[in-house]
Amino acid sequence: MYTENEATQAGRAVLTLRELILKGQFSPDEHLSEPQLVIRLGVSRTPVREALSRLAHEGLLYTAGTGRYRVREFSMSDVRDAIELRGVLEGTAARLAAERLVKAEELDAIRDVQARLDAIKHITVDTFGTYMELNESFHAEVVRLAKSSMLRRSIEHVNTLPFASPSALVFARSKLPRAAEMVVVGHEQHHAILEAVEGRQGTRAEALAREHAQLSRRNLEISLTDERIRNYVPGSPLIQI
Repeated sequence: MYTENEATQAGRAVLTLRELILKGQFSPDEHLSEPQLVIRLGVSRTPVREALSRLAHEGLLYTAGTGRYRVREFSMSDVRDAIELRGVLEGTAARLAAERLVKAEELDAIRDVQARLDAIKHITVDTFGTYMELNESFHAEVVRLAKSSMLRRSIEHVNTLPFASPSALVFARSKLPRAAEMVVVGHEQHHAILEAVEGRQGTRAEALAREHAQLSRRNLEISLTDERIRNYVPGSPLIQI
């Protein structure tokens, strides 16, 4: 059992270590030494061990021998597969949301989120944070409407990978050519998913949600191959082109 102080330290250690890894402060396949992390993170060994275990569960680290953790390296195939899997799961969520919808009022929350997204015409430094939160909320609402705790847990696990979550590319996408057009396309896809769910069109909702994830995959592939944009992609130092 952890003390309350150790639990607080473990939470901070997870956040700090995750950020260091995603920013490339450790090389792919680098061994993370517990004593060195104790000094670097300013916490005791117990929170460090908890952080290492958590990040291994998320997929950012892997175990190499007893108690030894190394930074995971991702290939482009890993990246594509992660987004493909998210698309499959979110497609299932959209289909279940359509099939399990009981009354139209259940869609009030997701409609409100989309209306606020529609009000953001351009992704800038000022609007980035709000857009990212609203985009995450839209996807979370689709999952909530599916009314499946098992599906929700599966999607949460996939989204722990830095490049797989719905908002992983929000800021990088704003740097791409035709960025404004992509925002419009994303919004149109959201509306189409909503309409399909409201119309109880499960198969159509599933196909639209999977197509929406494919848009993220294409944008990510473009971003990773453009040196001017690559650094805006979360976890890009871990991805080998």
